[in-house]
Amino acid sequence: MGFSIPHLLVVLAIVILVFGTKRLKNVGGDLGDAIKSFRKAVQENDSAEKSTSDHQVLEGEISDKNKDHH
Repeated sequence: MGFSIPHLLVVLAIVILVFGTKRLKNVGGDLGDAIKSFRKAVQENDSAEKSTSDHQVLEGEISDKNKDHH
């Protein structure tokens, strides 16, 4: 049982009647801001992980500091 375009339009019309267009506009803007901040946080987290993984030395691996001593 799927939703067709007429079903979705009826649901949208009911939501507009219940909440009003101004409140829906505010909710839409808040949702957009939340998505933007989530994407920004994910990108910052990925870049932080990449920068820390470049400096990590695996167990048994010779780092640049240890190469000079051998």
